[in-house]
Amino acid sequence: MLKNITGALLVLLLVACHSVTPQGYDVIIRNGLLFDGSGEPGQRTDIAISGDKITRIGDLGKATAVIDLDASNQVVAPGFVNMLSWAPVTLIHDGRGLSDIKQGVTLELFGEGNSMGPNNEITRMIAQERINKGPYPYEIEWTTLGEYLQYMEDKGISPNIASFVGATTVRVNSLGFEDRAPNPQELKVMQNEVRVAMEEGAMGLGSALIYAPAFYAKTEELIALAKVVGEYDGMYISHMRSEGNRLLESVDELITIAREANVDAEIYHLKASGRSNWHKMDQVFNKVEAARAEGLKITADMYTYPAGSTGLDASMPPWVQEGGYDAWADRLKNPEIRARVLAEMRQDTNEWENLFYAAGSDGILLAYFQNPELRQYSGKTLGEVAALRGSTPADTVIDLVIEDGTRVQTIYFLMSDENIIKQFSYPWLSFGSDAGAFDPVVASQMGTTHPRAYGNFVRVIGKYVRDEKALSMAEAIRKLSSLPTRNLKVPLRGMLKSGYYADVVIFNPATVTDHATFADAHRLASGVNHVFVNGVQVLKDGEHTGATPGRFIKGPGYKGKNK
Repeated sequence: MLKNITGALLVLLLVACHSVTPQGYDVIIRNGLLFDGSGEPGQRTDIAISGDKITRIGDLGKATAVIDLDASNQVVAPGFVNMLSWAPVTLIHDGRGLSDIKQGVTLELFGEGNSMGPNNEITRMIAQERINKGPYPYEIEWTTLGEYLQYMEDKGISPNIASFVGATTVRVNSLGFEDRAPNPQELKVMQNEVRVAMEEGAMGLGSALIYAPAFYAKTEELIALAKVVGEYDGMYISHMRSEGNRLLESVDELITIAREANVDAEIYHLKASGRSNWHKMDQVFNKVEAARAEGLKITADMYTYPAGSTGLDASMPPWVQEGGYDAWADRLKNPEIRARVLAEMRQDTNEWENLFYAAGSDGILLAYFQNPELRQYSGKTLGEVAALRGSTPADTVIDLVIEDGTRVQTIYFLMSDENIIKQFSYPWLSFGSDAGAFDPVVASQMGTTHPRAYGNFVRVIGKYVRDEKALSMAEAIRKLSSLPTRNLKVPLRGMLKSGYYADVVIFNPATVTDHATFADAHRLASGVNHVFVNGVQVLKDGEHTGATPGRFIKGPGYKGKNK
């Protein structure tokens, strides 16, 4: 009897086993050439996603999924990381981050000198007045940096976001726009603001030292703030004091800060600006390599164009800008001060980063004006505008700043294509756009912009991997994904591995292309067909789905409950 019962149970068990359907997943991506982000060659395989994580990589056979994608003839890669994003405001207005999502960007890093917090009552009032006059007005509904980042996640955004706390921001909170060093009490307050930001999830400290009032900060001040970051294993990242005549000295300063503060350090948008400085790039490489051999972790990022973008403030000496825009504009209206500024603009110097002299009037492209009457000049060179106005280029710079009520967004042609190619070989160099994330339909109504906002990342794949063979696909993807996440110490992101968060980009390597140009900047990239953020599809067949699964990604010092 017992034997018969046992036999019957075995038969039932075998039948049950054969009737079980293959495991179901939320997403299966099949037959793609998968690059895991490690730098190893790609392999043709399948990948499964359940919830927000990658759950299996390999032949998935008859397994089923809610979304089942055939990625034949396409590359499957980890989502790309934008190490220098200016999308914290554009994402408030439009959480899709369209121009970056269309390039496969799944993580945006903010905080180059200025960050969205912390604010105090005075700085919030000043900032709100300026914001209300700008192209993307919004209400400041937060005080700290962590509050802003959580506000954005709660509001709904497509990409993940993270931020450095701005060295300029904490300086202005205590010193305003004054050209002086902080006293011991002020420095203590500044350090505490950095400490709070690190415990709220900031990635580290970001500086932008060519601009007033950041220019006024001495190395000792930056070391004192970076030491706080070092306590939390964060990063110091800097738009260095010079990328031109004093490029090498500025690299030395960054390395000194890293050494004295015991902190990792990264160079924002590495470049050698101005033809007379192009030859210095090899020396920069040697300095970084020597520091790394010493045991310091020094890295860099870059964008893939021979022109940068900033304001006309970078064409005038920092001393005239002390006190903020209103004080700056008032000084420029004084004939004696104006004459002194004009004289300094027309001279090469090691005292400040004179982009007016370095680029020349035909190498300066005027991009965005707040004053509608000046928008006729958008897309024209400074030389062209000066001729139209019957003035000199230097006088035109001053007049436009006064008439527009802003620093005037500008594009400067300063770098060499040869150095761009050379920099791709640096194994410690990743990528950042130094731009916002735009909807071209909206943004094009406000003037032109730098094409890097629409093409920086796909340009790496299309132009430099496929067309010019400046680096391999595997190495390009490593630099776009796992290299920056490891530098930032972000766990479980930047690679395609089981158990990692499902930030995934799928693109056609034969067709991926950037279309934005300096003459026609507001053009979305093509060839990126699908993007997933935290397992949710935000781009389907090249079209945004409207999904906003992006999260606030916390830095290594985070002390909250959920990381």
